[in-house]
Amino acid sequence: MELSLGRIILLVNDYDEAFEFYEKKLKCKKFFDITENEQRFLHIGFNANDKAGLWFLKAQTDEQKSRVGNQTAGQPMFVIYTDSLQEFYNHLINENVKIVREPVDIPEYKFFHFLDLYGNEIVMVEMKTVVSLSN
Repeated sequence: MELSLGRIILLVNDYDEAFEFYEKKLKCKKFFDITENEQRFLHIGFNANDKAGLWFLKAQTDEQKSRVGNQTAGQPMFVIYTDSLQEFYNHLINENVKIVREPVDIPEYKFFHFLDLYGNEIVMVEMKTVVSLSN
């Protein structure tokens, strides 16, 4: 049996403002954008060949609205891998994205943490060595 990650659901206040941030700042693309029965399904990602991506879900209830930007109780929401951490870091600085942990360089990888438009913490990682995740 084969399994793969599909979408990470991200609560947002507004679909278009969320997409604008992720498109401009994180270079995401729309994979799927349709409205059915008054529900919008907006799926985005980094590369059309990737199976995984983000699904924006507009917060409707008071509880959901209170969770926008805090779905993980202050822990990182997800990790993005890059092959050029410094280039992406410079891009985010130029785009006035809030960096909450400056780049750290250790033997196996480099990383930094930043916030999206709602305050969700995201980790950017550049691997220096190949890491096998299989058993």
